[in-house]
Amino acid sequence: MREGSSSDFTPALGFRWLTRLYDPVLRATLKEKKFKGLLVQQAGIEPDQRVLDLGCGTGTLTVMLARACPQAEVVGLDADPEVIEIARRKIASAGVRVELFQGMAFAPPFDANSFDRVVSSLVLHHLSRVDKRRTFSKLRELLKPDGELHIADWGQAQNTLMRLAFLSVQLLDGFESTSDNVEGRLIPLLEEAGFESVEETQREMTLFGTLSLYRALNPR
Repeated sequence: MREGSSSDFTPALGFRWLTRLYDPVLRATLKEKKFKGLLVQQAGIEPDQRVLDLGCGTGTLTVMLARACPQAEVVGLDADPEVIEIARRKIASAGVRVELFQGMAFAPPFDANSFDRVVSSLVLHHLSRVDKRRTFSKLRELLKPDGELHIADWGQAQNTLMRLAFLSVQLLDGFESTSDNVEGRLIPLLEEAGFESVEETQREMTLFGTLSLYRALNPR
């Protein structure tokens, strides 16, 4: 889900006709099951918690969250109606209980203090800095006190090779929205929004750059 400052968004992989290739591309290039599995494990979902998959896309992570703790309530949100339909089919096939909503990351249709966890994978690098700030502010509203935000996204390049590799992502998704990620600004932006105990928990080199996991706490 790539989002702008209005209701407009760019489909996954930049073009609508490429949407159907999104899942196989991720599987083939980013060790998708591994890094999403690490993200689910890091989130530590418990029974009766309410969990939001922000920018759920085609629902791969959403299904993994629901399977990790069937007693939790898992909700998915994405701006793209086409990927939401793909997610619905995937969720039905998996036989898990998930509710899906359409909406922008910075304008989610949920009440304040309504989630224990927010989990997000490969969404933030699509947002401008203005919309990252709007999104982080909104997520603080959505999370309960002591609620947690868990993110998997492109991180600061750990060497010259990873910086060069990330140019392919920037050419596809735009330099403006991706610069905060590769230049290491996500942690300062989260702290600016009021999150505490913000940290990069893991990082891994991929074909397209450094992929990082982050954790942040919504204070009481």
